[in-house]
Amino acid sequence: MRSSVVPMGRCMAHDVPLTLRTYRRLSSMAVPVSGLLLGHRLRQGKEEAARVGERRGFASIARPDGPLIWIHGASVGEVLAAAELIERLRALNIRILLTSGTVTSASIVAKRFPAEVIHQYIPLDTPRYVARFIEHWQPSLALFVESDLWPNLILANAARRVPMVLINGRMSHRSFPRWRRAHATISALLGRFDLCLAQSQTDAERFAALGARDVIATGNLKLDVQAPPADAGKLDRLAEAVRGRPVIVAASTHAGEEEMVTEVHKRLSRDFPTLLTVIVPRHPARGEAIARMASAAGRQVALRSQEDLPQAQTEIYVADTLGELGLFYRLSPIVFMGGSLVEHGGQNPIEAIKLGAAVLHGPHVFNFTDVYGALDGARGARQVDTVETLAAQVATWLADELTRQRVIDAGRQVVDQLGGALDRTLAALEPYLMQLRIERGAQRA
Repeated sequence: MRSSVVPMGRCMAHDVPLTLRTYRRLSSMAVPVSGLLLGHRLRQGKEEAARVGERRGFASIARPDGPLIWIHGASVGEVLAAAELIERLRALNIRILLTSGTVTSASIVAKRFPAEVIHQYIPLDTPRYVARFIEHWQPSLALFVESDLWPNLILANAARRVPMVLINGRMSHRSFPRWRRAHATISALLGRFDLCLAQSQTDAERFAALGARDVIATGNLKLDVQAPPADAGKLDRLAEAVRGRPVIVAASTHAGEEEMVTEVHKRLSRDFPTLLTVIVPRHPARGEAIARMASAAGRQVALRSQEDLPQAQTEIYVADTLGELGLFYRLSPIVFMGGSLVEHGGQNPIEAIKLGAAVLHGPHVFNFTDVYGALDGARGARQVDTVETLAAQVATWLADELTRQRVIDAGRQVVDQLGGALDRTLAALEPYLMQLRIERGAQRA
């Protein structure tokens, strides 16, 4: 439904406040030192040497003929949120340019999308690099996922009259008050979007209050994403390796949580001596450090990045690889969603629920407030606040399959009820898609 809130500062949507003019000048001045920044990121493994030119707006592939929809997501979560939308757009025979800003997301794109989906790294947000990027790709429509709002990108698109839509928009309870204090700045950016499609009514009201012009609450696209795939051969080998053992997964963990999960394993191993705990860190590069920590805590550890399979004596299996969560969700009936016992804001529980897991999470889930609120309210997930409560709840579910299955069933029901964002998003985009079909027909005539 459309937000009933009247956007503030609508009449000033096309003004460029001093803050943005200053940002443009400073980002222009930063061009000479961009090489130093990119070199530093290369040494940290945050850039690909062969594709670093894309960060300066140089395309690594020719633009295809015809209408082109550009979709931008900051990293893995945003890219995957748009996965089903991309497939539906491809079915309309519209070419897709997908941009993101991390090496991890580029790897996921290569695994999850066909070659026809063009991936490029988003250019550094300087006027020169952005102009070069847009001049080459000349997008027919630009879709920005969630909240990755780069000022020069937005201003340059608006200057070239590229239609822009914010999809799956999210404005967190932390970001909203900060942006309210910089209302002129955020209003000048959001006011340049033709349409804002928000994850929830709360998000819609926040975007409208910050100056978005046409706001619709369409729901969360992540609820409509298909369950992640799993290589059948790898799954068979893992299933054979852990046959007969209880398995729990700690998914997308962040620094500080792995120590807690290791302590939980220690406590549970007294009653479940063959328990295997799989830790899937949000950032795989931390795998070796996690393994050292668990070993120092007296646990027997194996690393997936070293092509190890869990052995009979393995207690902690660190799955420090990309794109394999689908494997581990299929192996475990219990999943703890990371980023929630530390103040990160939580990770998306939908994929785990769709693959039949009972989900546990900590108190810090403000990135998915509505989803976790609905799940907890329907007893389709459980909140745990400490090592003690996490260990106790896992022990209960390991010992009581019937109770665990009730949680799994309730979680699936909630996910089914909350779905539909994809269809609502496509319906909202239909006027733009119709225009692209008209343009394509005119080019063919």
